[in-house]
Amino acid sequence: MLIGAHVRDDDPLAAAKESGAEIVQFFLADPQGWKKPKPHPEAAALVGSGITTVVHSPYVVNVASPNNRIRIPSRKLVVQHAEGAKEVGAIGLVVHGGHVTRDEDPAVGVDNWRKFVERQEAEGGFAVPVFIENTAGGDNAMARRFDALARLWDAVGEFGVGFCLDTCHAFAAGEDLVDVVDRAKAITGRIDLVHLNNSRDEFGSARDRHANVDSGTIDPEQLAAVCAAAQAPVVVETPAEGQAADIAYLRGKLEA
Repeated sequence: MLIGAHVRDDDPLAAAKESGAEIVQFFLADPQGWKKPKPHPEAAALVGSGITTVVHSPYVVNVASPNNRIRIPSRKLVVQHAEGAKEVGAIGLVVHGGHVTRDEDPAVGVDNWRKFVERQEAEGGFAVPVFIENTAGGDNAMARRFDALARLWDAVGEFGVGFCLDTCHAFAAGEDLVDVVDRAKAITGRIDLVHLNNSRDEFGSARDRHANVDSGTIDPEQLAAVCAAAQAPVVVETPAEGQAADIAYLRGKLEA
């Protein structure tokens, strides 16, 4: 099982060496911006490095939004970042499920996702697989609670999208981690990537504040159990100073 970390995007290979990561996740552009990613200066080195890579799309992306000024640029960004992810040899592109606003029907957001992936499939698909990630908060989020995730997957699952399970997000959404892998797979049929993060907050908080594996409110043994059950590549998105220890802890538990 590959275990690694979300690392700085200017020199992912150096960061991988520092933390002992076998897989690295990074951004290709400003995570709060709308600009098309530029070619990564280390693309060739990344492809030939033997390190597995995955790309995270910008946080501003909201494919579900009924607002044309958000949804249409979001679609464009996902396509562009998938193309950039292919250039660095990534196994996939992580995209948050998104949301609609308080007064809008979540079914509209689900349908916006369906239209996007259906159209993209008709045009030849994405350059790399898209992994939809569960999120921590938002009453009208597409992938916060698993009942909402099930509605989304009923609409998009046939188009081959993947799933990224974030443990902090699930915990913040009030989803029990004891059987979270089985319940997620029952909905999506797959887990392509695990974001293995502890939480700084209490169960069901709806807050997305990550902590290192051994320093949050989730039992580290439970986090290791999620990894073992998922049998998917694992990326920690924890504070950088503790990532090497996080990776070593998980590797020790999974290889014991």
